[in-house]
Amino acid sequence: MRTIKQQHRAINAPIADLVTYRALPTASVEYIDPFLFLNHHGPQVYRPNNNGLPFGPHPHRGFETVTFILEGDILHKDTGGHESVINAGGIQWMTAGSGLIHAEVSSEQFKQTGGPLEILQLWVNLPAKDKMVTPRYIGLQQDEIPTATLDGGVVVHAVSGEWAGTAGAVQPLADVALAWLELPAGSRVTLPVAAERNIFFYVVRGTVQVSGAEARARQLVEFNHDGDELALEATEAAVLLLGHALPFGEPVVSYGPFVMNTEAEIQQAYRDYQSGAFGVWNG
Repeated sequence: MRTIKQQHRAINAPIADLVTYRALPTASVEYIDPFLFLNHHGPQVYRPNNNGLPFGPHPHRGFETVTFILEGDILHKDTGGHESVINAGGIQWMTAGSGLIHAEVSSEQFKQTGGPLEILQLWVNLPAKDKMVTPRYIGLQQDEIPTATLDGGVVVHAVSGEWAGTAGAVQPLADVALAWLELPAGSRVTLPVAAERNIFFYVVRGTVQVSGAEARARQLVEFNHDGDELALEATEAAVLLLGHALPFGEPVVSYGPFVMNTEAEIQQAYRDYQSGAFGVWNG
């Protein structure tokens, strides 16, 4: 079994009236290669006639955003011509690659009616060879994401990679496995993860026992590379965001919305954005 290296508490980092906890980076952990950043928005309830999510048009280059909509919705639009509204249970996987401008806001319906909202956004690095690929966007509703039901009623929503013989909905450029898990109270499950792979393990809701330790909501658990299995027990009903990948082992230079390998590449990203190379926003 994998042993725990360290547990990290997400920090309170509200954005306007949006409840937000940031699990990566914090003072205790910068990133878990290739997982770079995680914001946990909500849970909260929006009143009717609200302003919705505050993420208007902004640029990205050099990495991917994977957004898990647990409650509420997101309207995505970008300069690559992609646009969709994804509802609760769905995901958005955007490969920023060489660069684009996008916005992530609430649908008009959600702004009118309000309701519960809980969203996770994870940034996943791209290897140097893929940082300048053509941008792409995949938006999937809940019924388009395969699920696997394991012992004890544990449900795995397979976003990428393979989970209990079930292939994920997205084929990423790098070998990155991502899923979110629903664990009923009292359920136990053991998952295989090769020892050389980095694990991304974030407790969204509830409490679990993992490797002999308790992990609570809004905790990120970092593991050692000393085993090839992960044993979980839900001491109360829980939701987990779980991923794993081989570390890239490459330099990470990030500034604002860009993640590259060198400072010179960051400076070039700003020049390209300012010159219009990321497209013209017409929202």
